[in-house]
Amino acid sequence: RLYPATKPVVKQLLPIYDKPMVYYPLSVLMLAGVREILLISTPTDIDRFKELLGTGNELGLSIEYQVQEQPRGIAEAFILDTNFIGQQPVWLILGDNFFYGHDIEKKLSSACSADRIESHSATIFGYPVSDPGRYGVVSFSNENKVAEIEEKPEKPKSNIAVTGLYFYPASVVDIVKSLKPSARGELEITDVNREYVKRNQLHVEIFGRGFAWLDAGTHDSMLEASNFVQIVQKRQGLNIACIEEIAYRKNYIDKAQLMKLASLYGDQPYGNYLRSIAEKEK
Repeated sequence: RLYPATKPVVKQLLPIYDKPMVYYPLSVLMLAGVREILLISTPTDIDRFKELLGTGNELGLSIEYQVQEQPRGIAEAFILDTNFIGQQPVWLILGDNFFYGHDIEKKLSSACSADRIESHSATIFGYPVSDPGRYGVVSFSNENKVAEIEEKPEKPKSNIAVTGLYFYPASVVDIVKSLKPSARGELEITDVNREYVKRNQLHVEIFGRGFAWLDAGTHDSMLEASNFVQIVQKRQGLNIACIEEIAYRKNYIDKAQLMKLASLYGDQPYGNYLRSIAEKEK
């Protein structure tokens, strides 16, 4: 959908305003408290991500990499490297999803709360849209429980689109192993979510008024995301998805490391912003 812009480079390395697109989903994982990350990409592009992010050590993270040889579906992520997941619950975020909003960390914390982990529940994140027929749509029963998930329905039963952010218990591995490929030959994430609906183990956290979600998979949505970031950053003087700042505020790195990272950018806006954070805080 992004050709010819993505002929020389994968879309997640294209810029959303002043940062590579991949910084935005990475920042969400960091805000959720995730420090061990498995980045999955194609054989052609995996080395470009390694060059950009390395081991993650400079940010207090551990980033590993996994090749997906063929586009066999989002859900295949859970069985490409089962050793990485082990017996732990796991977050999944798509590399072209953009989230922003006040108190987003509270929403993320709700998904991985102790009661949901103990009940082996999964959580997906919904967002109200004006054109739900373009998305996977979640509908609810009279008891406000998840009733159904439909993929691009002609007559949507709600306006809540399913975003590209998910939290699953370790049982997701066995569910994916039991799936049959869809008509397009992929293991569908919607089928995973439907299984948790059957088990009465699926929760939905809705990003409502005051939150922004964009699926930056088209030229228009990329431009919208870039304009959004530019406006907020210019008006507030606060960077969106600044992974170095998040690492510092999460105490993954100290002030000296933040200043070291700032020095890599020299005397330019991004480096100056990191220096200003270090000088103002602590």
